[in-house]
Amino acid sequence: MSRLTNDTSTLGLTVLSGVIALIVASPLLWIVLRATQVDPGRARELLVSTRTAEILLTSLGLTIGVTALSILFGVPLAVLTTRTDLPYRRFWTVIAALPLVIPSYIGAFAFVSAFGRHGELSDFFGITMPRIQGLAGAILIITLYTYPYVFLTARAALLSMDASLVDAARTLNADRLEAFRRVTLPQIRPAIAAGALLSGLYAISDFGTPAFLHVEVFTSAIYWEFGAINVEYAALLSLQLLAVTGIILLIEAKVGRDEDASGGSASGAQIRLGRWKWPAMGGIAGLGLVTLVVPIGIFSVWLIRGAGGEAPSYAFEWGYAFNSVYLAALTAIVAGAFALPVGYLAARSESLSARLFERVTYVGFAVPGVVIGLALVFFGANYAGWIYRTVPLLVFAYVVRFLPQAVSTTRTSVLQVDDRLPEAARTLNAGRLETFRRVTLPLIAPGVVAGSVLVFLTTMKELPATLMLQPIGMDTLVTLIWSAHGTAYYRYAALPALILVLISGLSMLVLLRQEDYEM
Repeated sequence: MSRLTNDTSTLGLTVLSGVIALIVASPLLWIVLRATQVDPGRARELLVSTRTAEILLTSLGLTIGVTALSILFGVPLAVLTTRTDLPYRRFWTVIAALPLVIPSYIGAFAFVSAFGRHGELSDFFGITMPRIQGLAGAILIITLYTYPYVFLTARAALLSMDASLVDAARTLNADRLEAFRRVTLPQIRPAIAAGALLSGLYAISDFGTPAFLHVEVFTSAIYWEFGAINVEYAALLSLQLLAVTGIILLIEAKVGRDEDASGGSASGAQIRLGRWKWPAMGGIAGLGLVTLVVPIGIFSVWLIRGAGGEAPSYAFEWGYAFNSVYLAALTAIVAGAFALPVGYLAARSESLSARLFERVTYVGFAVPGVVIGLALVFFGANYAGWIYRTVPLLVFAYVVRFLPQAVSTTRTSVLQVDDRLPEAARTLNAGRLETFRRVTLPLIAPGVVAGSVLVFLTTMKELPATLMLQPIGMDTLVTLIWSAHGTAYYRYAALPALILVLISGLSMLVLLRQEDYEM
């Protein structure tokens, strides 16, 4: 690979990447600054209170429960769709992956409305369905919409793994379970850890699902304390949440050490399911029914039935969709522009600064949106009142949150460029900037655009940062859903929820196309 030399243009690119990294990391500095302004005695009292301990234990329980269940769901599904003779494997792979397209808070909204004494399903079947609530309900719902992270990463590892290793173990009289435990599992462990990390980070940072189910975890507590003007406690809780997030990252780094699982033929002897193929297909179909058909069906019924009741302030207007698209488009453009120098430098330079700046931009992925929102509220309200609750500040929060998506795709695209093409342009006396503009940029444009599209689609679904920083009078799809839930006018959320599900489906298509993922 062609590496950057230490000339003036490289220095300028490094400085620009460093400035972007500093800007992206700045919200954490504002949280730390606000927390340090709390009186030490008061801080100690808040941190060791019974309520704080309960929030910590509940948050840990939610994260551990979701992570464990995601592994229990995802790994067997990955094995079923790669190593067995399951009929219609490609179809079942799609069904198993599709729950990822629905935001968990949309699923929570639907489940709360569908189950229980007066739920839609209870009324339809004429029996009282069990109510989905509390910590157990939150673990279940978040798991149902995050296990595909483990499923997709484990499946990819199984597809690339040298299956002859398993065949060799079988020839040594190891049964299938022992061969999986001693051969397959160690090889795919890094992939499982990577998927589990995504599920765990999602669980610890999820705001909507715990809020809809009235579970007090870090994210919901921070938001409610912010609403109660108890900023000191919210800042301290944010620091605790960041510490828990850091611990999760450290555990994943230790557990998920890479092992070489490739190098041979991915094909091998398939596991014959026999009569077990019917329960296997029924299980995946049931999973799709619960995670996909129930929420889409509930919202579709509401849409057909009409809103009902009198709440004109919650009636859907296309202006809400326009606001969501407008904010997401601005975010995608800014994120794409920020990602270009950072991703290019990370791909073309082996310097410590290049790696550091790229890693720093990923801080938004690990930091929950409610923490970023609180940090920017603190900054805007105390240091830049002119920008507080304006479009630029909200867009900046989105960029901090989702910039890693654009950086990763940009870096991947730069790595795929044939080094001989820019070098040929340089031999024709084209300068570095002209070579980049006329040769490299057209080649990496699809990756840059794909990253920006992913940022656009995920921005449309962001809930806590939008609630905390939305400009006055600028409602969006997610704020309409939140308001409808808060006032029990559930049916007014039908159309915006379906629009968001459609957008999430598009994000899955972009993800699969970008990663060239083969079903």
